[in-house]
Amino acid sequence: MRQPRIVIVDPAGPNGLAYSKLVARLQPLEVRHTTSVADDMDIAQDDGFDLAILVIRSGRTTIKTLDQLVEADPDLPIVVIGNEDDEEAVGDYLRHGAATYLPVENADRDLEGALVETLTTSRQRAAEKTLRRAIERPYSFEDFLGESPPMKAVYTLIERVATNFVDILVTGETGTGKELVAQAIHRRSRRKDAPFVPIDCGAIPDTLLESELFGHERGAFTGADARRIGLIEVADGGTLFLDEVAELPPALQAKLLRVLQERRLRRVGARKETPVDVRIVAATSRDLDAMVGNGTFRRDLFYRINVVRISLPPLRQRGDDIGLLAEFFASRTGREMGRTAGRFSTDAYQVLRHYSWPGNVRELHNVVRRAMALAPEDVIDVDDLPDEIVAAAGKNVRSVFADSEKASAESSGFFAQRAAHVAEFEQEYLQELIKQVRGDVSAAARKAQVPRGTLYRLLKSHAIDPSRFRGDVNQSQPE
Repeated sequence: MRQPRIVIVDPAGPNGLAYSKLVARLQPLEVRHTTSVADDMDIAQDDGFDLAILVIRSGRTTIKTLDQLVEADPDLPIVVIGNEDDEEAVGDYLRHGAATYLPVENADRDLEGALVETLTTSRQRAAEKTLRRAIERPYSFEDFLGESPPMKAVYTLIERVATNFVDILVTGETGTGKELVAQAIHRRSRRKDAPFVPIDCGAIPDTLLESELFGHERGAFTGADARRIGLIEVADGGTLFLDEVAELPPALQAKLLRVLQERRLRRVGARKETPVDVRIVAATSRDLDAMVGNGTFRRDLFYRINVVRISLPPLRQRGDDIGLLAEFFASRTGREMGRTAGRFSTDAYQVLRHYSWPGNVRELHNVVRRAMALAPEDVIDVDDLPDEIVAAAGKNVRSVFADSEKASAESSGFFAQRAAHVAEFEQEYLQELIKQVRGDVSAAARKAQVPRGTLYRLLKSHAIDPSRFRGDVNQSQPE
């Protein structure tokens, strides 16, 4: 592990040099001294310092420097050393981002303790932040979440084509994340600093779509009282994402083909063509091959945009990604609602796992949000899921487990294995618990420290009848 790196900021200079020597003697640290606010900004952004010491010269200057350092690196802890006696002034430093304040007369004595405490706290927060990100976004690629083989193949293809200047066709059902693919390609390309311009070809009337894409000159048609730059020109140098490209009418298909071939366009009503440099990422949820076959989509345009095709798998083919996504959405929704993140019961997880998800990830997100809003406890159970989803997964959720060997073979990943072990633990724990209290559910709930309703629901889900345990504490457990 490298030594902690500290920068001492003192516009006047002499005190900063003295503190540099003091800090260097306290413990093995790498210390740098600076007097320039501009240098401070470069240090915070580029050099990766672990802590800054700011020596006060005037309140106004200190607040300004604090604000600049915090803006440059919000995670950089800052220790302020000064001679302020006014508690309100000291409070201003803390409110503007200082981690702690030391009076100058105590700095020699207290500086080491302040540094150790501040660095320790900063490291703990950084570790917690890293862990939280790992928990919230495991197995992630760009804005995607998942580790199933079909998704890993998508990630690999995005990485391979992003830096190559080729037009790309993204196919997949509605809700699978086609725009996320386009954004990932743009961010990983040499065009990342240029515009990313999305347009939904199916959401704009045909009468307006030509003007939206190509722009128009003043007086080109009734109501065109000023020149308008089209979205293709707006995306010049960057990426144009044509969502639902299959909805383009034939006339616009021909005009788009010319733009792709000539890299020039003509605004509506213009006499001259305008050069454009734009990368096209097109997407569709329709069968474009079939449309080419029946003549509803131009074959030459299809070949032009289908240089590389990225096909997104439907959610039902992504296996344990369903559980991964459900838990991520539950965690995020819990934070939005100010409550504990939800956990899915064994039965609820199996329902999600065996549903076909015609709306894909978008539908799953909405279902999880609804379940989090309705679930009375932190455990999301089958009763909290929409009836149509439960019915589609099997009228009796227990039928999902009818052939355990088959279920195990189909779902041998982490979430399925965890669900199986949780179910086994719950079964054994509940039987022993209800036996100890001789079938008294209220006493069992108090002993387990869970609401009575939750315990009843768990007992029911595991087919445990409390009445069978009333009486002799030594009577055998139910089969």
